[in-house]
Amino acid sequence: MREKLKFVIASALPLIILNIPTEFIPIQGLSIVEHRLIAIFVMALLFWVLEPVPVFATSVFVIFLELIMISDKSFVLFKEAAGTVNFGVVLSYKEIMATFASPIILLFLGGFFLAMAATKYQLDINLARVFLKPFGTKPAFVLLGLMIVTAVFSMFMSNTATTAMMLAIISPVLALFEKGDRGRVAFALGIPFAANIGGIGTPIGTPPNIIAMKYLTGESVISFGTWMCFSVPLVLILLTFAWLLLLVLHKPQTPSINVAIKGKFRKNWQSLIVYVTFTLTILLWLFDFLHGMNSYIVAMIPVTVFSMTKIITTQDLKRINWDVLWLVSGGIALGMGLEKSGLVGHLIESIPFASFHPLFILFLATIITIIMATFMSNTATANLLIPIMAVLATSLPGMAQYGGTRLVVLAVGFACSLAMALPVSTPPNAMAHASGYIETSEMMKAGTIISGVGILGVYTMLFVLKQVGFF
Repeated sequence: MREKLKFVIASALPLIILNIPTEFIPIQGLSIVEHRLIAIFVMALLFWVLEPVPVFATSVFVIFLELIMISDKSFVLFKEAAGTVNFGVVLSYKEIMATFASPIILLFLGGFFLAMAATKYQLDINLARVFLKPFGTKPAFVLLGLMIVTAVFSMFMSNTATTAMMLAIISPVLALFEKGDRGRVAFALGIPFAANIGGIGTPIGTPPNIIAMKYLTGESVISFGTWMCFSVPLVLILLTFAWLLLLVLHKPQTPSINVAIKGKFRKNWQSLIVYVTFTLTILLWLFDFLHGMNSYIVAMIPVTVFSMTKIITTQDLKRINWDVLWLVSGGIALGMGLEKSGLVGHLIESIPFASFHPLFILFLATIITIIMATFMSNTATANLLIPIMAVLATSLPGMAQYGGTRLVVLAVGFACSLAMALPVSTPPNAMAHASGYIETSEMMKAGTIISGVGILGVYTMLFVLKQVGFF
């Protein structure tokens, strides 16, 4: 009953907006196409927040509505006003459908192939075993090791998959803590927090990063290696802070623990191909200025190699997170519609943004982002806000001197990943909460503090980048 009510609410308001006469909407110069896009945007917002249907289904619905309502091959009833002065700019149906095969989607697909191959041939488990060995048996340092390993894996693998793997590894460890030992909570929270933070480290680390990359083009383009140059230091700082915070809030009392990870590196030809391809792909991403291929082209290397060598099979393909790719595709389509129709431009003209200081607008944007991402999918938040903020950054004259599109898109993209106060904020949080070792209040307290410090860290990073001439 509750799901039906959510569906009715999420559907009713867009229909009401769609039936309001265009001239009654207080946006100067609004066209019919832009009017329809407002209804689609509100629908997407409500469906992504209330989730009466899966979030990926909402993205598919967005693309479908754009095709039948505002494309050059739209349904005949929506073409009746075509040719009139106030009809507006229609979108190419080919461009809308091409969002399913956007270079951004293929970049993410390359990351999925790397993650699947690493898991299938136990590269991830064995790397975890090697990386954790130097941290000994003292709980504080074992926690640090677990968080570092989780963060590193989350840079190149799905943070959801990384969290699942690491929670499975520490599950026997959590049972070693004595009853009432707060260290258990520190370990259970350390994994999802490290996964969320680590995802910031690379363009493929988390869906908001991928969406941000879509709008970092032309003069604002950022290479894979350049992204890591400024994001990895931020990850290290936030990871260290999160580790210290968890030790203060939930100090372990158990004198020593031992994380026993069994396994060894395989030496068959398939495993060797996985090792070489994984290493080669990351190196090519990092040093793209030497070979000239961008990160999208490099992402096709693991897809091609693993497909041709049957390391990734038909059955493996069925386990890819296609829902994430579809979710991002819908966001790209929505952003394209907002930009190419001119709707964002008219919205910006209707609100006196020019009277606000650019840094205040940046502050407001990140605060709104982190609040929305706390209560809904961070990918959906990025889908909704990044397109608007990207156009806003190029439309306000004063924003250019502070970094323009790069500044705003990076700030909003990072803010999406820093929302980690609730179990619903991110999949890693939800998985950790489901373990039964964490209370919501404990996650909220630590997550809110980390989110606040993280935003300050983002501001500091952007200031430093401005000083060194990056913006």
